Amino acid sequence: MYSAPLLGVAAAVALSGCGVSGDGNVAGAGDDSKIRMAAAFCPLQYAVASVGGDVVDVSLLATPGIEPHDVELTPQQVAAATQADLVVYLSGFQPAVDEAVKQTDPAKVLDVAELADLKGIDESLDEHGNEHEDADQDEAGHDHGDSDPHFWLDPQRLSAVEDAIAERLKELAPEQADIIAVNKTAAVSQLTKVDEEFSDGLATCERRELFTSHSAFGYLAGRYDLEQVGVAGMSPNTEPSPARIAEVQELAREYDATTIFFETAASNAVAKSIAQDLGLKTAVLNPIETLSDQSAGEDYPSIMRANLAAIQEANDCG
Repeated sequence: MYSAPLLGVAAAVALSGCGVSGDGNVAGAGDDSKIRMAAAFCPLQYAVASVGGDVVDVSLLATPGIEPHDVELTPQQVAAATQADLVVYLSGFQPAVDEAVKQTDPAKVLDVAELADLKGIDESLDEHGNEHEDADQDEAGHDHGDSDPHFWLDPQRLSAVEDAIAERLKELAPEQADIIAVNKTAAVSQLTKVDEEFSDGLATCERRELFTSHSAFGYLAGRYDLEQVGVAGMSPNTEPSPARIAEVQELAREYDATTIFFETAASNAVAKSIAQDLGLKTAVLNPIETLSDQSAGEDYPSIMRANLAAIQEANDCG
């Protein structure tokens, strides 16, 4: 059981990028007085750091700028996972992390798949044919199973994960329970504010469709009464068929789309090609799977707000 002197005040969490240090692997200085945490990817690291504050020392099991599905853990990252007091991850999302978790005491693992109310792929994809033959597995073998993993794009679902993190931290450090509770309240309040900004900012739009290169935005679309039209399936590395591209082009004409969204961590070639053929704009919509120096923000709230601004511009929202 973790033990440390009670801190006098709740921590103010200041994240640089996704909370990672200069080597891109570990956030925190390895302070033995803190709870050792390992978080699988950026939104989970944000949640852990926001709730834990100065009580925790967080290692990131991903590399900035690299798709989480593709990450290969370094020996240091594997050690961070197997030696952590608690690992927070999403089963089925990062094969390398899944393998590391198998070497970890199950009592020291929090699988957020059990908390985030994941949607089936059929529920998350739109009514315009996103469910095509390569929607859940691409040629590189990125198998998402039967669920859409991108739950964190709905702030309410990420808030539920923060609640669970707080409860596990209180079990590890009961003498820090008051501080953890204060941190959690502030963290949940921040997500509630983001949620309200989206609800208000997207209440009145000329169009409700989101044309995206990667079908990662089902939770965001569902939460805010939008319609996702994805060119490719769940994996950003999926190559859409010519028939699917033609279908998306027809839908873009039908709905008077202005913009095809792409993401910085994946190829934008298809989005740019469709936009050029139709005389449309392209813009970034960030699924916040990973951060890089091209990300329009330094943490989850700031990037979500950049996403909101991009949708408002594309869909002429009042």
